[in-house]
Amino acid sequence: MYWLILGVLCALFAVTALILWQKWAAPWSQIEQLVSQVARGEPPSTFLINGGAGPHRIGLALETIFAQRQELERQIAGRESGTQTILGAMQDGLLVVDARSRIMLMNRPFEKLFELRDPAVGVPLIEAVRHATLDELIVETLRTGEVMRSELSVADSRTHSERHIEVSAVPIKKADDEMSGAVVLFHDITELKQLDQIRREFVANVSHELRTPLSILRGYIEVLLDEPETPSEELARILSIMERHSKRLQRLVDDLLSLAQLESSQAKLELSVVRMDELLNNLIRDWKEKLAAKNLKVIVDLPSGALTLRADGTRMEEVLHNLLDNATKFSRENGEIHLRATRRGSDMVLSVADDGLGIGKEHLPRIFERFYRADKARSRELGGTGLGLAIVKHIVQLHGGRVEAESELGHGTTIRVVLPGNDE
Repeated sequence: MYWLILGVLCALFAVTALILWQKWAAPWSQIEQLVSQVARGEPPSTFLINGGAGPHRIGLALETIFAQRQELERQIAGRESGTQTILGAMQDGLLVVDARSRIMLMNRPFEKLFELRDPAVGVPLIEAVRHATLDELIVETLRTGEVMRSELSVADSRTHSERHIEVSAVPIKKADDEMSGAVVLFHDITELKQLDQIRREFVANVSHELRTPLSILRGYIEVLLDEPETPSEELARILSIMERHSKRLQRLVDDLLSLAQLESSQAKLELSVVRMDELLNNLIRDWKEKLAAKNLKVIVDLPSGALTLRADGTRMEEVLHNLLDNATKFSRENGEIHLRATRRGSDMVLSVADDGLGIGKEHLPRIFERFYRADKARSRELGGTGLGLAIVKHIVQLHGGRVEAESELGHGTTIRVVLPGNDE
């Protein structure tokens, strides 16, 4: 009997222990596993926990937490995507720093501007970008809480030149006006600086080109007013000089008007089929006397058969006129000028080559700028407005083409006009 009672008690104890383990101990193992999966962001196979109402409620709570976490991550990802989209679309550089000048955010244009190869968030700005002026600007913004603006010069290793950057630093303040950082914008104004320089040089050049003939004309007018009885021979000489300089003024005004028209948005071409042989022969005929004055020989090189191009005939005459004018001026007496028209693939190539003075290689990149003269003294001595090649460049660009220059001092110059082949 004793052993029977003992066996029953042991069985009851085992059953009770099993029930207690299933209700209280086993659920905690499931709960621990669920918590670990939720913490890692892994979706559990189920949130149902055996063991009664308490563990079941914990499972439901974990399911709610997991769903809220997923929703929060989606919102963060959406905002991050939107932020990156905005930053990627910005042309200007953007930098955000905290109150201790540590980098919190930056976009790709900022990284490219300062050539950051391994940009890192959280590092001090002075370590990532070693630019004293920028650091001083941000420090002053963080100190005063006011918007600061300045200009920086940044070296560009790709072009071996300097870029001019306009910088604006805007403070970030908390609700209690405590400084929490700054947003810094970087706007590249290099082209604006270059355009402003070109404008100032243009005004200075025009003023200089106008001043010389006007001063001469005014001087001789004063002579004639002061000496009304000027001898006829002297009077003829004075009038001849005045006529020459008045023509110089007229050419300058005509070229300026032509250049202004070509650079305007209303510039249009009157396209037609142009025969190259007719264009070059007419050009030589018009220049016959000027070429003969220096005993220059013109050699025309055309392929056999008709060579045509769909272009503005009047404008193309202007192009060749300016190129032949330069070739004639800078050729030595008894020299040769080569006019050539040929095909380069689908393109038409027109070239004017002389065996004259030539141009130094350092000047070649700038000869198509307005008023640029490789040899200022000799150019003015030979006449001309300094706008011929600029006009050539704009006419060719209107046709969708480009100009090329090849020269060497003492060995002549070749100017090539490359136009798209559209002789339909």
